[in-house]
Amino acid sequence: MANSLSRVPVKTLVKQDKIQQMFEGALHEKATQFATSLVSVVNENRKLSQVDSMSVINSAMVAASLDLPINQNLGYMWLVPYKNVATPQIGYKGYIQLAMRTGQYKSLNAIVVYDGELNGWNALTEEVDYNPTGKKSDTVIGYIGYFKLLNGFEKTVYWTRDQIDQHRQRFSKMSGGKNPSGVWESDFDAMALKTVLRNLLSKWGPMSTEMSEALTQDEKKQDSKVPVDIDAEEGTDTTAALLNDFNKAEGAKTVNADEKDGDTDDDSNSDSEPTGEESDHSAQTSINV
Repeated sequence: MANSLSRVPVKTLVKQDKIQQMFEGALHEKATQFATSLVSVVNENRKLSQVDSMSVINSAMVAASLDLPINQNLGYMWLVPYKNVATPQIGYKGYIQLAMRTGQYKSLNAIVVYDGELNGWNALTEEVDYNPTGKKSDTVIGYIGYFKLLNGFEKTVYWTRDQIDQHRQRFSKMSGGKNPSGVWESDFDAMALKTVLRNLLSKWGPMSTEMSEALTQDEKKQDSKVPVDIDAEEGTDTTAALLNDFNKAEGAKTVNADEKDGDTDDDSNSDSEPTGEESDHSAQTSINV
C-alpha cells in the first residue's frame, strides 16, 4: 500500500473512521447524508474524481464546517478541480445563508442588471436609479448588491460587468485568465453575484466567526496533507492517522481473505472454490457506498 491517500477513491475514504468522525463533529446527525452527497458530487464530475482525493475531503470539510450543502446544483458551495486538487468556492447563496444566521439583517439581495434597467448610479451617495421594467435586451451590464441591518444601517454597491471581469482575472487564478473557465464559464452571473456580495459583506457587514471563516477558506487551495480537523483538541496529524487506520483496515481485509482461503484449502469436503466472478463482486460490494 502506497503511503498516500491521494488516489484512494472518495467513496472509500468517506467510510474511514477518522473521516466519519470529522463529518459527525461538524454536522452531527446530518453527517451520513453529507457523505452520500459528497460521493454523488464526485461521481457526477469526472474531473473532480481525478484530482487528489484528500483535497476533495478537505474541501468538503470546509463546507461541513460552515454547514453548507455541496450539491453543485444548489449554488451554496462548489468543489472545483484545479491543478490536481479540489478547491472550495462558496456561492452567493452560501454568503446569503451565512449572513442570515447572524440575525442582524433586515434585507439582503444581489441582482443582475440588464441593458436598459439602470438609469443612473452615484457611487458617492449610493443612490441608484433602477427600473426593472426598462429592460431592452438580455445583455448584462452590471450587478447590484444591497443590505439593510435591523439597526437601520444600509449599503448599496454597483459593479459593471467589466469591473467584475477585471476582478476575476486579477484575483481568481482558477477562472481561466482572459477567457472564463470552470464555474466562471458555466455560471458567470452566479459567480459575479457572489463577488459583489462577498465585497459588500466583508467591507460593511457584521463579521461573524462563520463569515470570517468563509472569507478565509473561499477559493483557498486545499493541501491534501493538512485536512481541516474541526474538533481537533490536540496537534494530531489527521492525515497520518487516517493513513494508518486505512492501512490497518486493508491489512485486516488481507488477513481475513487469507484465513478464508486457508479454510477452503483445508476443507476436504469442499467440492468447489469461489469463482473469480464471485470474488470480484464481493470486492465491489465492500467499497460501494
